[in-house]
Amino acid sequence: MPDLSHGDDIDIAAVNSLRSAVMRLGRRLKHQRVDESLSPTEMSVLGTLARCGHATPGELARKEHVQPPSMTRIVALLEAKGLVRLEPHPDDRRQKVVSQTEQAEAMLEESRRKRNAWLASLAEGLDEDDWAKLRAAAPVLEKLAHL
Repeated sequence: MPDLSHGDDIDIAAVNSLRSAVMRLGRRLKHQRVDESLSPTEMSVLGTLARCGHATPGELARKEHVQPPSMTRIVALLEAKGLVRLEPHPDDRRQKVVSQTEQAEAMLEESRRKRNAWLASLAEGLDEDDWAKLRAAAPVLEKLAHL
């Protein structure tokens, strides 16, 4: 594991460059939304549900790094929009399980398609060497995103 805490200017510069690039690219990707009525947090919750299938509001709050009362409000908004459904928890009648609806699945698929097309159009501007480096870095960035 690399030691990035020792103050080496090269490491700090690399971390700064990575942070800046990821933030800029993330902001630009956020503008490629299909449904402008959903907040980035609401989209993120739907993406989490797409990956994990279903979850309790408490589990979603932990995964999304928000407070449980905030997640309760987000889930209520998504339910009102027909994008999630709440069902009784199979083991704990006090809890609910949140899952996405078919409408949410279709919207997420369209959103992925639009964002992938936008990102692919950017990648067309790269030479083959840079494109190969970016493809190789993708699994590392994915791992970093989930730490």
